[in-house]
Amino acid sequence: MRLDKYLKVSRLIKRRTVAKDAALADLILINDKVAKPASTVKPGDILTLHFGLKILTVKVTSIDIPKPKSEDVLFELISETKKS
Repeated sequence: MRLDKYLKVSRLIKRRTVAKDAALADLILINDKVAKPASTVKPGDILTLHFGLKILTVKVTSIDIPKPKSEDVLFELISETKKS
């Protein structure tokens, strides 16, 4: 699954265009490598997202698109740190 679509489907970022812009600005890493919007995400990958003063690290557990209004989580939170 494409990175920008995964971020939207997993609800890490609300809009796909925002996810695309974040990837183009080199704010998202997949397994410690800079990722582009079309980068492929697969289960087991470690994503690092830089949101302003926060760095979020998650592990991809699934790429299956959940049904609407379901509470399925497609990632496991590894760490959440604040930049100083």
